Amino acid sequence: MILSRAKPASGGDSSSHARKSVTNRGREVPSLEEFLGRRDYTGALTLLEFSAEDNGSTAPPVSLPAASWDEVQTWIAYCAFHLGDYRKAADVYEKLNKLEVAAYLACCYFYLGMYPEARNTLAQAPDSALKTRLLLHLAFKLEDKMQLQEYEDKLQESVEDQLCLASVHYLRAHYQEAIDIYKKVLLENRDYLALNVYVALCYYKQDYYEVAQEVLEVYLQKYPDSATAINLKACNHFRNNKSTTKMIEMKQLINKVSNTSTFGNDLIQHNTVVFRNGEGALQILPSLVDVIPEARLNLVIYYLRQNETQEAYELIKNLEPSVPQEYVLKGIVYAVVGQERNSQEFIKIAQQYFQLVGTSASECDTVPGRQCMASFYFLYRQFKDVLVYLNSIKTFFSNVDSFNFNYAQAHLATGHYKEAEEAFLAIRNERYRNDFTYMSLLSYCYIMNKKGQLSWELYLKMEPSTESFNLLQLIANTCYTVGDFWYAAKAFDMLERLDPSPEHWEGKRGACCGTFQYIVAEKLPKELLPEIVKILKNTNVSQAPQIIRVMRKWGKDNRVSC
Repeated sequence: MILSRAKPASGGDSSSHARKSVTNRGREVPSLEEFLGRRDYTGALTLLEFSAEDNGSTAPPVSLPAASWDEVQTWIAYCAFHLGDYRKAADVYEKLNKLEVAAYLACCYFYLGMYPEARNTLAQAPDSALKTRLLLHLAFKLEDKMQLQEYEDKLQESVEDQLCLASVHYLRAHYQEAIDIYKKVLLENRDYLALNVYVALCYYKQDYYEVAQEVLEVYLQKYPDSATAINLKACNHFRNNKSTTKMIEMKQLINKVSNTSTFGNDLIQHNTVVFRNGEGALQILPSLVDVIPEARLNLVIYYLRQNETQEAYELIKNLEPSVPQEYVLKGIVYAVVGQERNSQEFIKIAQQYFQLVGTSASECDTVPGRQCMASFYFLYRQFKDVLVYLNSIKTFFSNVDSFNFNYAQAHLATGHYKEAEEAFLAIRNERYRNDFTYMSLLSYCYIMNKKGQLSWELYLKMEPSTESFNLLQLIANTCYTVGDFWYAAKAFDMLERLDPSPEHWEGKRGACCGTFQYIVAEKLPKELLPEIVKILKNTNVSQAPQIIRVMRKWGKDNRVSC
């Protein structure tokens, strides 16, 4: 369902443009039945409002069959509702103040997101199939599980009731159950082409974008200007990274909707923000949080991308997840906040959310489900299990920086340094590449892959800071541990200059002696000997001259000037 705003402003005159087009034409005005027959609700509304405004004019511009004021108002509300102007329709129904339109008024409230008001209004409405269907949707929105089952059991085999049941399945992320109902109805009513849009939407939610597009084309061939269908087509293109196409279609869609009705406008604005990678998020999404379920989730994602984790947490902390996407995103937020606060409680909650999705029957074999299990094991630091899941979905994320960052860390933790280095280098986002965690882990990979020079060059590119000092310590100690004594010597020499402590001298001394041993054993070129002597001179420790004399004697015997 595409809802309008939860707290809408008073609706304006949505028919002024159409009114001019009708009154200025020098031909016969179509009848109300003709307008409704071709779903021209704007034209029908204009005709009805002219009739309502005609107070005995000698030459009224339009005429209607004999009808009471109440009947005209009821049709006005009907047209306004179908144009997506639920506030206007509700205003009309409120003025009528009749029990027989109470269910219609409740529908308006529902589409406005005014769920308690809708339920209270329905209490006054006579029993009907419409009332039962709306009560079912209200039970879902108000998270009343007992009433949800009660009203679901009351549904009949009529097309309307079955479509209502399918929509509830869709809202509960039971997409295959919804598809089964839609296909059954379509089999018996092949002219219900709009059901192809619903089937396509279910496939879209299951990540079957190509299948969704094939089904959607059946409807688009008949109704190429459908706002809902074009919007879904643009979403399919977006998921398949066809960015140019989707933006052209969305621009055409926005122009079309803005010139005709308010129907779907909120959804289109929301999707435009998503297609533009969050541009305009703070201007559009906050007002849609209580209107479009995905708006809250996308606003949380925007905050996470901006490193505004507290804002993301405040927005999602009171959300009771009901679909996998909500569980996943809440798990991510709690994991990030838990790491920032060093809170095991938050980490544990995140693990629970990830495990719930990853082990569920509907998600365990999906890409998001496997991502969740990888995240679950990652937080438990069981990196071999992490790689089992990440390797199974690697082909889907080869160019995704966040995936490669986690993939690299898992390989690093399991000693697969070559694979870890490749994954780190595949990352292109400067936000990652300039982060100290990234640089220190990549530096460690370089050293373990016997590429100490690259690790040293990484340090040289950094500005003097606490982080550069920490990286220098990592290079010095790790190079020493793996026997890369030359770069260990350079690193310890720099550390001693910055902090002339006994520990740094001892590391420098051992690294210089180790380098000398490699030179003697012909594992390093003799040309490095003068550099080692130069490094040893950069100290005031009494042991240094003795070591230098030994090195110079060997150099003299082997024709190396130092």
